[in-house]
Amino acid sequence: MAMPGISANRLELLQIADAVAREKSIDRKIVLQAMEDAIQKAAKSRYGSENDIRCEIDPKTGEARLSRVLAVVEEVENDSIEINVDDAKKRNPNAKVGDLIAESLPPLEFGRVAAQNAKQVIVQKVREAERERQYSEYKDRVGEIANGTVKRVEYGNVIVDLGRAEAIIRRDEMIPRENVRLSDRIRAYIYNVERTQRGPQIFLSRARPEFMSKLFAQEVPEIYDGVVQIMSVARDPGSRAKIAVISRDSSIDPVGACVGMRGARVQAVVNELQNEKIDIIQWKQDAAEFIVNALAPAEVTKVVLDEDSNRIEVVVPESQLSLAIGRRGQNVRLASQLTGWDIDILTEQEESERRQKEFSERSQMFMDALDVDEVIAQLLVTEGFASVEEVAYVDLDEIAQIEGFDEGTAEEIQNRAREALEKLEAERDARRRELGVADEVSTIEGVTTAMLVAFGEAGIKTVEDVADCATDDLVGWTERAKEKGSEPTRHKGVLEGFDLSRKDAEDMIMSARVHAGWITAEELAEQRAAAEAEAAAEADAEEGGEGGLVTEEASAAAPGPAAG
Repeated sequence: MAMPGISANRLELLQIADAVAREKSIDRKIVLQAMEDAIQKAAKSRYGSENDIRCEIDPKTGEARLSRVLAVVEEVENDSIEINVDDAKKRNPNAKVGDLIAESLPPLEFGRVAAQNAKQVIVQKVREAERERQYSEYKDRVGEIANGTVKRVEYGNVIVDLGRAEAIIRRDEMIPRENVRLSDRIRAYIYNVERTQRGPQIFLSRARPEFMSKLFAQEVPEIYDGVVQIMSVARDPGSRAKIAVISRDSSIDPVGACVGMRGARVQAVVNELQNEKIDIIQWKQDAAEFIVNALAPAEVTKVVLDEDSNRIEVVVPESQLSLAIGRRGQNVRLASQLTGWDIDILTEQEESERRQKEFSERSQMFMDALDVDEVIAQLLVTEGFASVEEVAYVDLDEIAQIEGFDEGTAEEIQNRAREALEKLEAERDARRRELGVADEVSTIEGVTTAMLVAFGEAGIKTVEDVADCATDDLVGWTERAKEKGSEPTRHKGVLEGFDLSRKDAEDMIMSARVHAGWITAEELAEQRAAAEAEAAAEADAEEGGEGGLVTEEASAAAPGPAAG
């Protein structure tokens, strides 16, 4: 059907533009722009590439108008793109220097080569526009679940057709032992979108904890509405997972909401994750109670927290040990990931033996250092004294109040403790000198004589040596396990065992850098103030995120998880 005033050729041009725009889901203006560029290229090859030739396609009629553009100048240097102001005024009396004058050119008849070139330009421009559209669309969808169809499987990597784009699930982002076939419907989590030369790359995952969180948000309306919040997730993909939830409404049980009537909600997630067993745990603000919950179904009799090193010792009955650890350490590993604490599991017998050994070692240490008999040493240990330093510098009344001690005995014990420390300090100082550690190192904030010896034994002998250290060099670091199921590797630091936190180590290194002249004290003060402000802002953000959080009193028996 022809429209009045529009030739079949022009109408066909618009129809092609509309069809391409619909097929590639891009703006019609972009397709017309690509056509204009193609006609311009063909016209330049016809009239000479030195000319500034432009094409405009009327979006309503489809008419393509060609024109040669000339810049108005005082003195012409290139007559292909410039025109003298006097000649320009003959064509347009209002022309002045700096204006552009357009000369109409006759319509272009496309030859075979020109048409082929024009097609290549249009295809290239349309492909670029399509890639940009895909990137713009999916970069804002990172963190969502995408639904697609399996298009092909290459070396274990699954290529997914999302309808308007292609995505990839790498082998390590798939659930282990999961088999997918061509044309299968598949759901996955979009975790990254990157620009590449071949177009946008959309990366999906079915193995990440975030995928499980999003699945629960789809199945549990309370999570979607924000009444129930997922605090943390730990997964061993395809095998087992733990998820910690909390309710902002005290009338709603977060665990029950996630389980659903007769387990319907959790079962829907389990089915999607290839029968992965899921423990749903109530999140607690109290770290000890939360860790006890996380280790369920094992029963815990006692916990001892060490907040400085972020470690916790958990004591369980002998019959519960294998349950607490889990097959290949799976239960304790997932509990550790879920809570963010390093968990050491001991049986009641192991803990009793260790405490007895610790008691006898401390008693012997006091007997040797203070030259007292076993009874006095054991009394000190029983009262909670763990080191000679504590005995030397504690208030005298605390020692005198021990049953069987008087003020004279307490004073004598404290004097012996101080003499023992002075003797030890002298021995350490002599050892430090023997190792060649410079006197200036002792002026670094937080450094003790025992640390000076440790520095010397590690070859750190000057302030510059300390300044050149990294935090990990001093406190050590834990390397993640290279293979699934194996234990992480612990690399000891120079000051391992000195009860030194990472912040203490950082402060020590920065103090050494001030002493070495690498930075000024003012710059260090500014850095610390900025770090404190950032930490305070993060704390405020976390507090805002946990608004309305209701903590419950610790119960004697922790609730067991709901298993899917």
